[in-house]
Amino acid sequence: MTDDSNNDPQEVRGVSRRGLLGLVGAGAAGLVVGAGAGIAGGVAIGAATAGGAAGDAGSALRYPFFGTHQAGITTPVQDHLHFAAFDMMARTTREDLISLLQDWSYAASRMTQGLDVSASGAMGGSPDAPPDDTGEAYGLPASGLTITFGFGPSLFEHEGNDRYSLAARRPRELIKLPAFLGDDLDPAFSGGDLCVQACADDPQVAVHAIRNLSRIAFGRARIRWSQLGFGRTSKTTAAQATPRNLFGFKDGTANILADDAEGLRAHVWADAADEQAWMAGGSYLVARKIAMLIESWDRVRLAEQERIIGRSKGEGAPLSGGDEFAEPDFSATDASGAAAIADVSHVRLAHPELNSGVRILRRGYNFVDGNNELGRLAAGLFFLSFQRSPEQFVALQRALSTDALNEYIRHVGSGVWAVPPGAAQGSFVGAGLFS
Repeated sequence: MTDDSNNDPQEVRGVSRRGLLGLVGAGAAGLVVGAGAGIAGGVAIGAATAGGAAGDAGSALRYPFFGTHQAGITTPVQDHLHFAAFDMMARTTREDLISLLQDWSYAASRMTQGLDVSASGAMGGSPDAPPDDTGEAYGLPASGLTITFGFGPSLFEHEGNDRYSLAARRPRELIKLPAFLGDDLDPAFSGGDLCVQACADDPQVAVHAIRNLSRIAFGRARIRWSQLGFGRTSKTTAAQATPRNLFGFKDGTANILADDAEGLRAHVWADAADEQAWMAGGSYLVARKIAMLIESWDRVRLAEQERIIGRSKGEGAPLSGGDEFAEPDFSATDASGAAAIADVSHVRLAHPELNSGVRILRRGYNFVDGNNELGRLAAGLFFLSFQRSPEQFVALQRALSTDALNEYIRHVGSGVWAVPPGAAQGSFVGAGLFS
């Protein structure tokens, strides 16, 4: 990331005084009040998709923060993720929440363009105060960074308390997900008033984004839980190859793609005709931390692995025949007369044909969180999906109750958030919620 002292100002709100306190710590507040004027003017935030201080063309990709939809949904899936769920602090006000979203939007609009979080940044501030930016991304290109924000059910109403006068604006479908068969949820990895999804092709850029947004939130919100991810397990463009999950199978073959305008309209984007008009152009995010029992899976014979998934492990073709992108034929039989794709296979149970046409857009990542007390890898899939309504995910998850794959996975974390539409230039993400 670099400074931008030579850029022209735009109508973009700077970081509030409260946000500056988060950047530098309350003890140094008096040292930086004067810096607010320089920051408040903002900077030119371009919509270029390439360029940067260093690195190859891929690492130099830049996606605009402002737009009709938030970036990080249909954007080509990057290689790395840092996801964080936040809780608002006790005794915070509606005005605190608004100022936080304003400060976050300003910082995100800069970081996604490869800039520091403020004009003074990591190196240009007073030597007698902590720098505004933590500096670990200094000199790195934007690396395709996208930052996506969401609002959890508890932001609207918490323990019966309408703390921000938002209860009437909560979409009816934005409720805690129901219990599913096989859930083993840890409250320490579930829920959150707010969520931030930072994706980038450089892991340090993604971590830098969450770290600095957390600093800006000081005194208003704090991280409830977070998750690092690597090795995307889905694709959102036809140009991307289908990746593999930690079970070694191609994942996300039938995902909705960015150029499927009709599929996105029907299954991903909320509409003005839906219950809450402020969500038009937004979506709903479901996050599920899925522990994979990989040591058990690794002892399963190949033929059984393929039967469980319903696809070949090599090419990813359905067991009914064809290539990876052939439509599964659930009526096909094998040489013995048995169904080529088993009734309990993942592919069969998750297929839109057998779920009233329900589809979702997936953006999952692999994770390895070290090892557990038994000396086994704490590894799995951090499942992320976007859909027009959380009910789409609920329907699919219930359909998977007899999935043979369930023997080898455990759902240990969960959350659902309303992802508002993109912010207009000069405004902030979620502004429509407060209008």
